[in-house]
Amino acid sequence: MPEPNRLASLDSSTAERLPQYSQVLFKAKTDKKLSFEEIASHIGRDEVACAALFYGQAQASAEDVAKLSELLEVSSDTLAAQMMGFPDRGRAGPMPPVEPLIYRLYEIVQNYGYSFKAVLNEKFGDGIMSAINFSAKVDKEVDDNGDEYAVITMRGKWLAYSRF
Repeated sequence: MPEPNRLASLDSSTAERLPQYSQVLFKAKTDKKLSFEEIASHIGRDEVACAALFYGQAQASAEDVAKLSELLEVSSDTLAAQMMGFPDRGRAGPMPPVEPLIYRLYEIVQNYGYSFKAVLNEKFGDGIMSAINFSAKVDKEVDDNGDEYAVITMRGKWLAYSRF
């Protein structure tokens, strides 16, 4: 089990922008001292996809709801009514982001976006990487000096622009 100070919880400044069920899920997660990795393992999803469910950025299946309800001891009826609808993505925070870690991710795209685009275009041609047919993974690496590095892998289907 991760250290309690390393468990993600719901920031009160964000709560008002999220679906009502987010508060229920985060409270249960905090009470049970579970990480997204542990919850994701239980529901059979990747930990980033699991976190997206908590933030209302992904649609839950009936199986997700049943497994979350069982693990977190939350009413499945309450969760199903709210989580299985269509997500209202993109409302979690202001733009540009003000939370420092999220801002740094945004800054990476600001600083290297055109570099990513150029390399992607050279490898795939004219098109875009899907954020719909998409997955992401977060890993931690520790080098020989003990320095920790975040490794974020994004995988999106390449969608070529059509010629008309």
